[in-house]
Amino acid sequence: MANQTTIADPITLKGVGIHTGVEVTMTFKPAVANHGYAFQRTDLEGSPIIEALANNVADTKRGTSLQKNGVTIHTCEHVLAAFVGSEVDNVLIELNASETPIMDGSSKFFVEAIEKVGIKTLDAERDEYIVKENITYTDEESGSEITLLPAEDYEVTTMVDFGTKVLGTQNATLKKLSQFKKEFADARTFSFLHEIETLLENGLIKGGDLNNAIVYVDKELSKDTMDRLRKAFNKKSISVKPNGILDNLTLHYPNEAARHKLLDVIGDLALIGTRIRGKVIASKPGHAINTNFAKKMAKIIKEEKRNRVPNYDLNVEPSLDVNQIMKILPHRPPFLLVDKILEISKQHVVAVKSVTMNEPFFQGHFPGRPVMPGVLQIEAMAQAGGVLVLNTVPDPENYLTYFMKIENAKFKHPVVPGDTLVFKLELLSPIRRGICHMQAYAYSRGRLTTEAEMMAQIVKKNETSL
Repeated sequence: MANQTTIADPITLKGVGIHTGVEVTMTFKPAVANHGYAFQRTDLEGSPIIEALANNVADTKRGTSLQKNGVTIHTCEHVLAAFVGSEVDNVLIELNASETPIMDGSSKFFVEAIEKVGIKTLDAERDEYIVKENITYTDEESGSEITLLPAEDYEVTTMVDFGTKVLGTQNATLKKLSQFKKEFADARTFSFLHEIETLLENGLIKGGDLNNAIVYVDKELSKDTMDRLRKAFNKKSISVKPNGILDNLTLHYPNEAARHKLLDVIGDLALIGTRIRGKVIASKPGHAINTNFAKKMAKIIKEEKRNRVPNYDLNVEPSLDVNQIMKILPHRPPFLLVDKILEISKQHVVAVKSVTMNEPFFQGHFPGRPVMPGVLQIEAMAQAGGVLVLNTVPDPENYLTYFMKIENAKFKHPVVPGDTLVFKLELLSPIRRGICHMQAYAYSRGRLTTEAEMMAQIVKKNETSL
């Protein structure tokens, strides 16, 4: 497994937002491991941050827009594609406006900026989702479809068909991310003439010109249209080339439209938040289906991570045995529900409970069908969490932990005599004023059994209230 990366130094670019026409200063800044991609609006009070995640997608009509707490970032896909294509995992993208600069309508200048400052390897493994089975998302209305298949690398194929003679049907394939810089980064955005006219009439393309968008002429150009385009793009003359695009711009590739759609797919799927090892086949892709597929994948990955069973050797020498646990916890049999601690740090704990028929609660829960009560599974996880938090004070024997809140508790499988429960608890935030917030999981027989969020407070034994 490769390690995560970030850029070696900050770098600043300037340009114009294609839809807003606003001059934008954008700065890429190095970020720590597990930061991911995030945008920061330096022009707003408090410099709010919007994480580049699928759940923050707000609009896909004229590009992919993100929004969080009323703060918006427009047209993020080309920048994100540059970072994925350059294999950069973590970066903070500062903007002094709501839209990223369009530059020449591709990712070329962003990739060149990344290459200029270089890439730094971080001391953390890269999280990668390995595709094991086919996953498909279809938009019945548009006929667009994205399928993800198992593969050895991250591959993307796009198939473009707008039903027009001027563009025709195009395909493009990326076999490895190392191809992105030379074969896809300079593929520019494109539009049809009728779309350009609509955008111009509604004042929605203030930063466009003939150098940052390929315009396919899918209708006859009237004199009024020619005059409007000349004025909008500040050109003395405009004509149509034999290949059906407006002049002053030459195609980089015969299938540049399909290559740019591939670039968009890579940028939009960056919103999954996790690297993918698999092959993407996108038929008639667009920002709407791309981001909806990203949301589906993010949900699948989150669920699999939640249900992923850690592999622990139960036969290793424990970090704390039961006698050491009793020096930390006040609980005693038959209410001591943790047998040993396998791992413990300042942020997490892994504990074990062997469930036997000798447990007193099995006498009544239930006769003839013994099942460990869910409330006692929660209690056992809480005791493991108690070891974690009490281990942070020098005299744990003088403290107790009291529950303050339990949320999102789920019981997925029954626990019965003979099971060995493995608990893993992690702090969700640093302990402040004795209050700890933890995520807890219980595993048994190779599957997730129970999970919950817990909040507790450390209290001295001589204190009578929280």
